[in-house]
Amino acid sequence: MLDKPAPQAATRTSGPLAGFRIVEFAGIGPGPFACMMLADMGAEVITLDRVGAKKNLKTIAVRGRKVVELDLKDKAAIARALDLLDHADALIEGFRPGVMERLGLGPDVVLARNPRLVYGRMTGWGQEGPLANAAGHDINYISVTGALAAIGTKDKPVPPLNLVGDFGGGALYLVVGVLAALLEARKSGKGQVVDAAMCDGAASLMSMFFDMKAAGRWTDQRENNFLDGGAHFYGVYECACNSFISIGSIEPQFYSLLRDLAGLSEADFNNQMDQKAWPELRQKLVEVFKTKTRDEWCKIMEGTDVCFAPVLTMTEATKHPHMTARSTFITRHGITQPAPAPRFSRTPSAARDATTADLAEVVNDWKASRPS
Repeated sequence: MLDKPAPQAATRTSGPLAGFRIVEFAGIGPGPFACMMLADMGAEVITLDRVGAKKNLKTIAVRGRKVVELDLKDKAAIARALDLLDHADALIEGFRPGVMERLGLGPDVVLARNPRLVYGRMTGWGQEGPLANAAGHDINYISVTGALAAIGTKDKPVPPLNLVGDFGGGALYLVVGVLAALLEARKSGKGQVVDAAMCDGAASLMSMFFDMKAAGRWTDQRENNFLDGGAHFYGVYECACNSFISIGSIEPQFYSLLRDLAGLSEADFNNQMDQKAWPELRQKLVEVFKTKTRDEWCKIMEGTDVCFAPVLTMTEATKHPHMTARSTFITRHGITQPAPAPRFSRTPSAARDATTADLAEVVNDWKASRPS
């Protein structure tokens, strides 16, 4: 069996991306989250932030980075940024299209100097298209992809935090794109631009649902499908204590176990996939789950193949036995936060401190240690 290293058991140079150098132009949301993941995995990430930004280096947002303040309106500062990029493996920026070009840091300029560089661009609408230069937020990007319309109650869509656009469709697709381009650059010796648009990523996340819709197994009506709260065997239920539990008993064997443990012996429950019966069966389950507290249901169902879990707040989640056994949450500088993910057996990631840095020293260090 492979060892399972603790999330913080890594050194400054450990992680599968140790040796890779990434320059981040400071932004908000998905760009910094992507850079946090890359830094957790061992990449050396230098964050160029505006002068006077006064970042709190103890926050999760800058975890693992070296932060340098730089006035990008100053030509001399731009020249220093270009010197740094000459020795970088990747660049990540999240400005609106055209901003980096106006600063003199666009792909044409930077790649001409460093042809192996991977140029990661994080935007909401992408680098071109009718909306490319419009302002927007996660809720807007997932609105035009069909994602938001599919999530919520029958009455109206409900924003799923900013997980689908910013972080799922944005940051994670940026990380995948940058890593793929870095792999390709190792073979070809040539970098390229990665255009990571949150609307593209959110649309990609909807692939399975578009597939099911094409097969006639999904409708546009919310709470009418088996994964959107329509099915009685897949959803959230309130308990006697006013807390909630979740069940996902889709497969017949799991549904059968749900019936056994919840005492659902009525013949009405025999036809699991009869959609016409779902509203009535859901109401019956509402009444059943209200007969016991969340803790009581946990004692009956948690750890079984019902596909069951208590619905926990963020505070409660950090204390759950499974989360604590895996050290899924860690505390650093008094801040409880998710540990690095995913996990690597041989080159573990680590949550590292952010520091301030002198740009000239970083450039000299990168020049001196750059592979020939």
